[in-house]
Amino acid sequence: MNNAGTLYLIPTPIGDIAAEQTIPLQTLEIVRKLDYFIVENIRTARRFISKAGVLKTIDELEFVVHDKHYDPHDIGLMLKPLLKGKDGGLLSEAGTPCVADPGGVVVAQAHEWGIKVVPLSGPNAIILALMASGFNGQAFRFYGYLPIQENDCVQSIKSLEQQAFSTGETQIFIETPFRNNTLIERIIKHGHPDTFLCVAAGISTPDEKIISMPIGQWRTMAFDFHKIPAVMLIWSANKNVFQNKRKKYKR
Repeated sequence: MNNAGTLYLIPTPIGDIAAEQTIPLQTLEIVRKLDYFIVENIRTARRFISKAGVLKTIDELEFVVHDKHYDPHDIGLMLKPLLKGKDGGLLSEAGTPCVADPGGVVVAQAHEWGIKVVPLSGPNAIILALMASGFNGQAFRFYGYLPIQENDCVQSIKSLEQQAFSTGETQIFIETPFRNNTLIERIIKHGHPDTFLCVAAGISTPDEKIISMPIGQWRTMAFDFHKIPAVMLIWSANKNVFQNKRKKYKR
């Protein structure tokens, strides 16, 4: 009989807002019962735990860090308390764990050891951006971060644009917030005027800004997404069943 505990995958607010604004009550109630957390950043995790209404003192809570610099040998140590029957929570720094996040290897090990994994409801910037883009939500791909070097980045942009053109799929990617403007400028400079670009920034925060239109229109406007967490999407209407179902209506 498996007496292992449960690993809860806990979404956290994307911006600096009250937890109950985007986190369901059921999720918050589970968080309040836990005292063991695997987190990407202890400071961010403690701030969320406090906002979630956890009444235990900091001394009663245990945090272990798992970030992009993790040592594979530490994964087993992190999960040992769960093997002994303790429930635990896996937190991303912002949004949904394991999506554009290093938590996936912890979950994989949990499955291998027979630890029950329970994903909890909460915000995911990638899905929210796709919802708000007006692009194809039936077929899409997420690529994570594009290359930093300009030549490699431009090549990736052209590849994504070609993929969108030939398949009709929405292409989704992200960037470090302080490089947002640089990436958008490259897309606008090297993309086809008819290719659609959506930038969804500050999702679920008071600073939320979502702009979705052809690159040709982007070239006529000023923008500034510097240091605002953003998701970017590219899409082409060509050879796309989804677009054929969209009608142009007069205002």
